[in-house]
Amino acid sequence: MTDELVRVYVPATAPMLTRLREQGLTAAEAHAVTPTLREWYAEGDEEELEYVAFTRAAQDALLLLRADPAAPRRRVVVSADLPASAVGRVDGELGSSLVGLDAPVPVSAVAAIHVDGAEAVADVAAAADVIAEAQAGDPDAQFTVDGAEDHELEWYDVTELDLLLRTVS
Repeated sequence: MTDELVRVYVPATAPMLTRLREQGLTAAEAHAVTPTLREWYAEGDEEELEYVAFTRAAQDALLLLRADPAAPRRRVVVSADLPASAVGRVDGELGSSLVGLDAPVPVSAVAAIHVDGAEAVADVAAAADVIAEAQAGDPDAQFTVDGAEDHELEWYDVTELDLLLRTVS
Protein backbone atom coordinates (compact mmCIF):
# COMPACT_ATOMS: atom_id res chain seq x y z
CA MET A 1 0.00 0.00 0.00
CA THR A 2 1.37 3.40 -0.93
CA ASP A 3 1.04 6.48 1.21
CA GLU A 4 -1.09 9.23 -0.39
CA LEU A 5 0.87 12.41 -1.14
CA VAL A 6 -0.09 15.76 0.33
CA ARG A 7 0.98 19.08 -1.23
CA VAL A 8 2.44 21.31 1.47
CA TYR A 9 3.63 24.89 1.26
CA VAL A 10 6.65 25.48 3.47
CA PRO A 11 7.61 29.04 4.39
CA ALA A 12 11.35 29.62 4.10
CA THR A 13 14.15 32.11 3.54
CA ALA A 14 17.00 32.11 1.04
CA PRO A 15 19.52 30.91 3.68
CA MET A 16 17.23 27.94 4.41
CA LEU A 17 17.40 27.02 0.70
CA THR A 18 21.18 26.73 0.88
CA ARG A 19 20.75 23.63 3.06
CA LEU A 20 17.92 22.10 1.01
CA ARG A 21 19.99 19.80 -1.21
CA GLU A 22 22.19 18.27 1.51
CA GLN A 23 20.01 18.40 4.64
CA GLY A 24 16.49 18.98 3.41
CA LEU A 25 14.32 21.90 4.40
CA THR A 26 13.85 21.93 8.14
CA ALA A 27 10.54 23.36 9.28
CA ALA A 28 8.19 22.35 12.06
CA GLU A 29 5.10 23.67 10.29
CA ALA A 30 3.77 24.27 6.81
CA HIS A 31 0.43 24.98 5.17
CA ALA A 32 -1.79 22.62 3.18
CA VAL A 33 -5.40 22.12 2.18
CA THR A 34 -6.74 20.69 5.42
CA PRO A 35 -10.22 19.39 6.29
CA THR A 36 -10.83 22.49 8.44
CA LEU A 37 -9.83 24.76 5.52
CA ARG A 38 -12.21 22.87 3.21
CA GLU A 39 -15.03 23.21 5.72
CA TRP A 40 -14.39 26.94 6.23
CA TYR A 41 -14.15 27.70 2.51
CA ALA A 42 -16.75 25.23 1.24
CA GLU A 43 -17.42 27.14 -1.98
CA GLY A 44 -13.75 27.07 -2.99
CA ASP A 45 -12.44 24.63 -5.54
CA GLU A 46 -9.12 22.82 -5.03
CA GLU A 47 -7.11 25.52 -6.79
CA GLU A 48 -8.59 28.27 -4.61
CA LEU A 49 -7.93 26.28 -1.45
CA GLU A 50 -4.32 25.67 -2.50
CA TYR A 51 -3.92 29.41 -3.15
CA VAL A 52 -5.14 30.19 0.39
CA ALA A 53 -2.62 27.73 1.89
CA PHE A 54 0.15 29.10 -0.36
CA THR A 55 -0.65 32.71 0.61
CA ARG A 56 -0.55 31.84 4.30
CA ALA A 57 2.87 30.24 3.83
CA ALA A 58 4.07 33.45 2.15
CA GLN A 59 2.82 35.41 5.19
CA ASP A 60 4.72 33.07 7.49
CA ALA A 61 7.84 33.66 5.37
CA LEU A 62 7.59 37.30 6.49
CA LEU A 63 7.81 36.12 10.11
CA LEU A 64 10.94 34.13 9.24
CA LEU A 65 12.46 37.23 7.63
CA ARG A 66 11.67 39.27 10.73
CA ALA A 67 13.51 36.66 12.81
CA ASP A 68 16.54 36.65 10.46
CA PRO A 69 17.54 40.24 9.66
CA ALA A 70 20.53 39.03 7.61
CA ALA A 71 18.39 37.04 5.16
CA PRO A 72 17.71 38.60 1.75
CA ARG A 73 14.34 40.35 1.89
CA ARG A 74 12.46 37.94 -0.34
CA ARG A 75 9.66 35.64 0.72
CA VAL A 76 10.29 32.00 -0.12
CA VAL A 77 7.67 29.25 -0.28
CA VAL A 78 8.65 25.68 -1.11
CA SER A 79 5.89 23.51 -2.56
CA ALA A 80 6.48 19.86 -1.77
CA ASP A 81 4.61 16.58 -2.04
CA LEU A 82 4.98 14.55 1.14
CA PRO A 83 3.50 11.26 2.28
CA ALA A 84 0.35 11.88 4.31
CA SER A 85 1.96 10.01 7.20
CA ALA A 86 4.66 12.74 7.39
CA VAL A 87 2.10 15.55 7.71
CA GLY A 88 0.26 16.05 10.98
CA ARG A 89 -2.55 18.27 12.11
CA VAL A 90 -1.52 21.25 14.21
CA ASP A 91 -4.60 23.40 14.57
CA GLY A 92 -8.20 22.24 14.51
CA GLU A 93 -9.52 25.81 14.29
CA LEU A 94 -12.03 26.30 11.49
CA GLY A 95 -10.25 27.56 8.39
CA SER A 96 -6.76 26.63 9.51
CA SER A 97 -4.29 25.42 6.89
CA LEU A 98 -1.48 24.79 9.36
CA VAL A 99 0.10 21.33 9.42
CA GLY A 100 3.05 19.84 11.27
CA LEU A 101 6.07 18.28 9.60
CA ASP A 102 7.81 15.46 11.44
CA ALA A 103 11.02 15.47 9.37
CA PRO A 104 12.97 17.75 7.06
CA VAL A 105 11.52 18.06 3.55
CA PRO A 106 13.91 16.25 1.18
CA VAL A 107 14.87 17.93 -2.08
CA SER A 108 13.36 14.93 -3.90
CA ALA A 109 9.90 15.92 -2.60
CA VAL A 110 10.10 19.52 -3.83
CA ALA A 111 7.68 20.32 -6.64
CA ALA A 112 8.60 24.00 -7.00
CA ILE A 113 10.28 26.90 -5.26
CA HIS A 114 8.58 30.29 -5.18
CA VAL A 115 10.58 33.46 -4.48
CA ASP A 116 9.92 37.17 -4.64
CA GLY A 117 11.51 38.99 -7.56
CA ALA A 118 13.94 41.88 -7.12
CA GLU A 119 11.16 44.45 -7.56
CA ALA A 120 9.48 43.20 -4.36
CA VAL A 121 12.48 43.59 -2.03
CA ALA A 122 11.60 47.03 -0.62
CA ASP A 123 7.96 46.11 0.02
CA VAL A 124 8.91 42.75 1.54
CA ALA A 125 11.50 44.39 3.81
CA ALA A 126 8.91 46.88 5.05
CA ALA A 127 6.33 44.10 5.59
CA ALA A 128 8.80 41.90 7.48
CA ASP A 129 9.42 44.79 9.88
CA VAL A 130 5.71 45.08 10.79
CA ILE A 131 4.24 41.58 10.25
CA ALA A 132 3.77 40.93 13.98
CA GLU A 133 1.92 44.22 14.40
CA ALA A 134 -0.28 43.41 11.39
CA GLN A 135 -1.18 40.03 12.86
CA ALA A 136 -2.07 41.80 16.11
CA GLY A 137 -4.59 43.94 14.23
CA ASP A 138 -2.70 47.18 13.47
CA PRO A 139 -4.36 48.54 10.29
CA ASP A 140 -1.31 50.60 9.22
CA ALA A 141 0.93 47.56 9.53
CA GLN A 142 -1.60 45.48 7.60
CA PHE A 143 -1.53 48.05 4.80
CA THR A 144 2.26 47.61 4.61
CA VAL A 145 1.95 43.82 4.56
CA ASP A 146 -0.68 44.08 1.83
CA GLY A 147 1.89 46.00 -0.23
CA ALA A 148 4.19 42.97 -0.16
CA GLU A 149 1.31 40.62 -0.93
CA ASP A 150 0.62 42.58 -4.11
CA HIS A 151 3.77 40.95 -5.53
CA GLU A 152 3.38 37.48 -7.00
CA LEU A 153 6.15 35.07 -6.13
CA GLU A 154 8.18 33.80 -9.07
CA TRP A 155 8.17 30.07 -9.83
CA TYR A 156 11.35 27.99 -10.07
CA ASP A 157 11.83 24.32 -10.77
CA VAL A 158 13.93 22.50 -8.19
CA THR A 159 16.58 21.93 -10.89
CA GLU A 160 17.09 25.72 -10.87
CA LEU A 161 18.07 25.78 -7.17
CA ASP A 162 21.73 26.69 -7.74
CA LEU A 163 20.81 29.48 -10.16
CA LEU A 164 18.18 30.74 -7.75
CA LEU A 165 20.66 30.83 -4.85
CA ARG A 166 23.12 32.84 -6.93
CA THR A 167 20.34 35.26 -7.86
CA VAL A 168 18.88 35.94 -4.39
CA SER A 169 21.96 35.73 -2.18
